Amino acid sequence: MDTIPEEKILAIGSVLKNTNRPLKERFRALFTLRNLGGPVSVKCIEQCFDDSSALLKHELAYCLGQMGDQAAIPVLTSVLKDTSQEPMVRHEAAEALGAIGSEESLDVLLKHLEDPVPEVAETCELAIERIKWHNNEHKDTERKSPYASVDPTPPAEERDVEMLEKVLLDEKASLFNRYKAMFALRNLQTAESACALSKGLFSKGSALFRHEVAFVLGQMQNDVSVPYLKKSLEDPSENEMVRHECAEALGAIATEDCCTILKNFLEDEKRVVKESCEIALDMCDYENSPEFQYANTLLRV
Repeated sequence: MDTIPEEKILAIGSVLKNTNRPLKERFRALFTLRNLGGPVSVKCIEQCFDDSSALLKHELAYCLGQMGDQAAIPVLTSVLKDTSQEPMVRHEAAEALGAIGSEESLDVLLKHLEDPVPEVAETCELAIERIKWHNNEHKDTERKSPYASVDPTPPAEERDVEMLEKVLLDEKASLFNRYKAMFALRNLQTAESACALSKGLFSKGSALFRHEVAFVLGQMQNDVSVPYLKKSLEDPSENEMVRHECAEALGAIATEDCCTILKNFLEDEKRVVKESCEIALDMCDYENSPEFQYANTLLRV
């Protein structure tokens, strides 16, 4: 890629920061910045953690983690420690620290292992394990995800769907090992593995676990998971973090049925669910269009 002038990156950042722009445009700007990377992009993303949208702030943290730039560690640490931030935002900040993989983050993650918000505490547990794994065991042999994502855990070595499903659904197993089974099932990229994963949406206990299941189903984009995602999205008693991720997964799968489901929740009483459906419908439009890429703000500024 040719070097992008700083003023262009700042112009994209201004779209992200502008609360008067539609949320879908701001999301496209965010993912454009993530793809561009570099210190200016990081700064543009950092400046938006005072936004009123928990969904947007959650995605800011996610993108900073995926960028892997250690310059983002201070702001992510600050967000994790800020108890006035929404739980899903603090959780994503902790996960992003794990994705960046620096041992300097271990102290703050250890301090939040007993966080009163279960999703935050569980994320810190996973992030600590990932950082240790990344730095002490497999730094030079870490396999890249087929989805180009930095995952909270490595995939399990096991390839048998039945065995992986057993670990995935074992609520007595460690969260780290259940996640490893999850990513191994995802990487198999079959309808059978997608069905096995979908059962995890109805696992009792950890909402964090169910939210991650929904996320990987969105990555897989296999329509066999649509009925499961629909059922979870429709459940008003489900954690909003899980419902939000189900909506975004449906947007990624982008069948006509998915679009119909999402339109039914555009007025959901939970803001994060409502906004997720807006973003998911924009993703549906993209998936069913001749557009070359979703993160296209560079072409528009």
